[in-house]
Amino acid sequence: MSDTSQTRTNGQSRPEPADDGRVSARIVIPEKHPMVTLLGTADSLLRVIERGFPAADIHVRGNEVTATGARAEVALVQRLFTEMMLVLRTGQPLTEDSVERSIAMLRSAEVDPDSPAPSQVFTANILSNRGRTIRPKTLNQQRYVEAIDKHTITFGLGPAGTGKTYLAMAKAVQALQSKEVNRIILTRPAVEAGERLGFLPGTLYEKIDPYLRPLYDALHDMIDPDSIPRLMASGTIEVAPLAYMRGRTLNDAFIILDEAQNTSPEQIKMFLTRLGFNSRVVVTGDTTQIDLPSGTRSGLKVVQEILADVPDIHFSVLTSTDVVRHKLVGRIVDAYERWDAEQEAGEPIPAGPRKPAQRRPRAPRQSHRTES
Repeated sequence: MSDTSQTRTNGQSRPEPADDGRVSARIVIPEKHPMVTLLGTADSLLRVIERGFPAADIHVRGNEVTATGARAEVALVQRLFTEMMLVLRTGQPLTEDSVERSIAMLRSAEVDPDSPAPSQVFTANILSNRGRTIRPKTLNQQRYVEAIDKHTITFGLGPAGTGKTYLAMAKAVQALQSKEVNRIILTRPAVEAGERLGFLPGTLYEKIDPYLRPLYDALHDMIDPDSIPRLMASGTIEVAPLAYMRGRTLNDAFIILDEAQNTSPEQIKMFLTRLGFNSRVVVTGDTTQIDLPSGTRSGLKVVQEILADVPDIHFSVLTSTDVVRHKLVGRIVDAYERWDAEQEAGEPIPAGPRKPAQRRPRAPRQSHRTES
């Protein structure tokens, strides 16, 4: 590794050839950023960076980080630290998840140069309430939020935990607070989960309330809970089953249809034609979790075929990489997608659980960090 003096730009050195043909660059961290904020407690963030760049050697001495490897990898490491410092300047802490997602975004930018930088994604605040800020956490989430701003009707398609409904509701509350719309309308189809609504105990409200409860829960995260009853009583916020939308024209409203995979083609057509003047619509759903009776085609699948080329309508697709819940949720989604693909291909599925592969014991990796 070369330790020769190098020209620095914005705290970074230009990559210089090392003795073995690879390049080496030093990144100087300004004193205003304590190293623990960049490397994490007990170097937890440094280990994430090392896993993200296995072909590069990353060493830390004092407030300098040295990266050695292929020119492209070293350049990505340099850009990663720049993006991390930009995020820290906004007062936001770095987490293992945000660093992992930053690395993924930088690698995506190699394919799509127009992709927003990690610092742009993580600082794109939508809504703040009671000290909590709602913002996109992945590149696809950022694109989804931008699509809602640019289009009258936006479809958010993806598995559970990708934030498609939560972000849409945050945009709805933002539009209401900025007086872009006069009301928010949240709706879901009341599909029976193994029981008929008519046979469930209670009043009609008590019967449909479980289907709408997730929407209420999200509202409580975004609006002062004490004001929600008043807003609902005045009609400023309405949470209702999809059947209540029939025959209406919805003007000056932000309208969200959640769980749209459980609509029939006729229902989703009915809903979309409720659109009035100065209104915006977001439709969310997961076509891998359809609860409709056997033989009924999902309206969410049909609408993609019908409206794919209609102007001012956008389809945003989120994937397991956009899941912002426990990491295991993303793995579960991937496992089900593989299983579905095997089913469609007609490949036999093992009758019993697969025996885990034997793994050779792995020697613990030595830390690359050295103290000055």
